[in-house]
Amino acid sequence: MSLLSDLINLNLSDTTEKVIAEYIWIGGSGMDLRSKARTLPGPVSDPSELPKWNYDGSSTGQAPGEDSEVILYPQAIFRDPFRRGNNILVICDAYTPAGEPIPTNKRHAAAKVFSHPDVVAEVPWYGIEQEYTLLQKDIQWPLGWPVGGFPGPQGPYYCGVGADKAFGRDIVDAHYKACIYAGINISGINGEVMPGQWEFQVGPSVGISAGDEIWAARYILERITEIAGVVVSFDPKPIKGDWNGAGAHTNYSTKSMREDGGYEVIKAAIDKLGKKHKEHIAAYGEGNERRLTGRHETADINTFLWGVANRGASVRVGRDTEKAGKGYFEDRRPASNMDPYVVTSMIADTTILWKP
Repeated sequence: MSLLSDLINLNLSDTTEKVIAEYIWIGGSGMDLRSKARTLPGPVSDPSELPKWNYDGSSTGQAPGEDSEVILYPQAIFRDPFRRGNNILVICDAYTPAGEPIPTNKRHAAAKVFSHPDVVAEVPWYGIEQEYTLLQKDIQWPLGWPVGGFPGPQGPYYCGVGADKAFGRDIVDAHYKACIYAGINISGINGEVMPGQWEFQVGPSVGISAGDEIWAARYILERITEIAGVVVSFDPKPIKGDWNGAGAHTNYSTKSMREDGGYEVIKAAIDKLGKKHKEHIAAYGEGNERRLTGRHETADINTFLWGVANRGASVRVGRDTEKAGKGYFEDRRPASNMDPYVVTSMIADTTILWKP
């Protein structure tokens, strides 16, 4: 095994200029990440320098067998924490050979929103709190839970310390450091309310980069759990009953909200979100109705309400924002399996571009 480890950790830069680029894309379910690698003649720092590539879309549920070629367009580059050196991870989106975005390509429409002059002028910042659950591989039951049984009730596990409270910290910390190495703007991690559930935060990130960074962070987490022999679940309610679900709370601000008088801009934006509640809920993740019940720090899925420091609201405004009269707010509705391209661009579209 030591020879295998030595080979995996070979530093290619000692002998060659060549680098490995891992092209990453989103598969047909909208949540399954796919990737494959290719050799490049030398280091690359900008996606525009990278070649387009293709894959068999009939094997990912994204194209028919008789016309299966899907084209990958490189969009964002991150350092590769697994191969290290000058090797890179490449976030791509997918197109037909004619250059049309395929139906599961949500990045293309998001990029249009974020390139709109009115949105560009507002410099939208996002901070996304990605919750997830670690599962035992063979039985699909949360890490640290007795097989076929349940741990003690919620209470000691949130930000908990100790072998009987925190399950999977080695995976979480490895992911944290790998994301920092990759160049992802990861801003923190914590243990969540349900045992075996964790959260990482990405941001503040501007515009389309928020989606790129969340997908890159998800990919790195999938790879680390693969190595550890553990399954990561983004299901918004992995365990029925009196257990917290998993969300992707999305913190948001615009230039106008961050400046003096911004609190009035925040209130006007929240009012717009309320008027489009149903449309947002429909786009905020599959199975979210199992999570947004009005219990376990959520608002009921059919009700829109906002408040200051209220974790049972659809949208929460922090005490510091209220006091300063400017700042940001938190949309607590997105599920853990949401598409960050969809959620971030929809919030910008509703709050900046939509004129009710």
